[in-house]
Amino acid sequence: MPEIILPTERTRVVREPHRGSHDREAIYKILDEGFVCHVGFSVEAQPYVIPTMFARVGDNIYFHGSAASRMLRNLSNGLAVCLTVTLADGLVLARSVFNHSMNYRSVVALGTASLIEHSEEKLAALRAFTEKILPGRWNEARQPNEKELKATSILRLPLTEVSAKVRVGPVEDDAPDYDLRVWAGIIPLRLTPGAPERDERCDPAIPVPRYAENYTREG
Repeated sequence: MPEIILPTERTRVVREPHRGSHDREAIYKILDEGFVCHVGFSVEAQPYVIPTMFARVGDNIYFHGSAASRMLRNLSNGLAVCLTVTLADGLVLARSVFNHSMNYRSVVALGTASLIEHSEEKLAALRAFTEKILPGRWNEARQPNEKELKATSILRLPLTEVSAKVRVGPVEDDAPDYDLRVWAGIIPLRLTPGAPERDERCDPAIPVPRYAENYTREG
């Protein structure tokens, strides 16, 4: 049986509820595939939404926050946030404009994010960020020193109030429109890596890491 994250009134999917999911494995799979999240929060009644890097570690999401940003002000009691991740899988072209859509997978997580203080947890989060970008990179690149750790702000959001919403499948047109002489179908969308491009100050004698080459081929 799949493990379900119990829905709350805030995470219950209202529109198109059949597309909603509270299955923990499905939610975590979407989060682990995404590279960028958007964090929404409010400061003095003014809402903000900030894109940032993130990584899931266990039942928590860790994300970056600049020490100079509005997001990190007045964190003594934590920061109420809405964190979202969306993966676009395809453009759905219907016969009518009204029924055009998109195949996607998305996650919305709500809760109170807290600033990480301990170096060990901060280091683990940075490792998760790095390995999510490219597995194997953490052990090859120089790792953060104490000064860099102190200059880095990372927040943790427990995944206790979260839901997913997914749209998959074909075009859904109104019955009369199926007779229209209009092309309909799916245009798949994929995030595809290109060939590694060497930094101009990188010694040409240093070979491209195998994990980078494999990432390009497998991506």
